[in-house]
Amino acid sequence: MTKIYCDIADINLIKKFNKKQIVEGFTTNPSLMRKAGAENYENYSKKILKLTKKPVSCEVFADDNQSMIHQGKIINNWGNNVYVKVPVTNSKGKFTGKVIKNLNQKKIKLNITAVYTANQTKKILKNIDKKTSVIISIFAGRMADTGKDPIPQFKKSIKASKKFKNVKILWASTREPYNYLQAKKLGCHIITVPPSIIEKIENFGKSYSRLTIDTVKGFLKDTKKSSFKI
Repeated sequence: MTKIYCDIADINLIKKFNKKQIVEGFTTNPSLMRKAGAENYENYSKKILKLTKKPVSCEVFADDNQSMIHQGKIINNWGNNVYVKVPVTNSKGKFTGKVIKNLNQKKIKLNITAVYTANQTKKILKNIDKKTSVIISIFAGRMADTGKDPIPQFKKSIKASKKFKNVKILWASTREPYNYLQAKKLGCHIITVPPSIIEKIENFGKSYSRLTIDTVKGFLKDTKKSSFKI
């Protein structure tokens, strides 16, 4: 079964979605933190971690190996349910293998993010053990946005990680509810989804007839609000 994580940093939305059985974890990043109005990254992250017992990914934002390792060790101490999120490369495109290996050797749970290729997945696997939890987040939506098919990269990544029972492949940058069904079909362990799409997934199962009626009702409702006349 593909687990659904909620991709959000807004405190009020985390409170709301933490109550949903369908949501089994949360992912954040510095961009979502900024959008949520966080002024102190550490304090805000700790508030999130106290709101839920479910896994929460909090990202480092340094750009060199030594600083990433330093931040990763600090983040790891924020809570038992925290996953330290590390980008697969820095801003210069340099693979963060040393960071991944160092933190993994310290038994720190990791979420390796901004992954786009199976080759990157294979490089990650070479730098981790087979015991400590590791999530590999592959950015399907952003790939598709540029005209690239993400499916082959997922298939190859899932196949490459088969022998690593501690590794979970995550479908990231979800664009539509149907991506959840795609992720399930592929055998992705996790999909991270924004709140609006989670609410649509909860409505799965409507018949075509019901969809047609609801759509027509929506048109009628809007025309009445606008007082349109012909």
